[in-house]
Amino acid sequence: MDDVDRILVSSLVQDARMSLKALARASGLSSPSVSERLRRLEEKGVITGYTTTVDPQALGYGLQAIVRIRPLPGQLHNVERQIQAIPQFTECDKITGEDCFVARLSARSMAELDGILDTLADRAQTNTAIVKSTPVARRLPPLPER
Repeated sequence: MDDVDRILVSSLVQDARMSLKALARASGLSSPSVSERLRRLEEKGVITGYTTTVDPQALGYGLQAIVRIRPLPGQLHNVERQIQAIPQFTECDKITGEDCFVARLSARSMAELDGILDTLADRAQTNTAIVKSTPVARRLPPLPER
């Protein structure tokens, strides 16, 4: 990535709806050149999609929880599929260590959270922490220098 690529990626991270014209102004390139750069960044896998960020609380999900999940013996793949099938799990990482998964879950209430966790109880042990605030939201790591 060169300086222009960093400008384009940083601009899109701040506003995924930024127009080609605005990206051209920010980068000092023409709109067709920006379009070509974006196509190359997509082909290289640097840009994997364009997204909208939605606040779960605005949708009625007042609880956010971080759940550490330790599948019972022989249940790893079943638990992974189960997590993928529950839409309230908004993020999940497969990790090393005693637990196999760390997941983020959105729930409307403590009762809903308990119900979701109960569905995992016959296949996994869980350890749950309620999120009080998010001082650092998901963000891009520093872009590499030349």
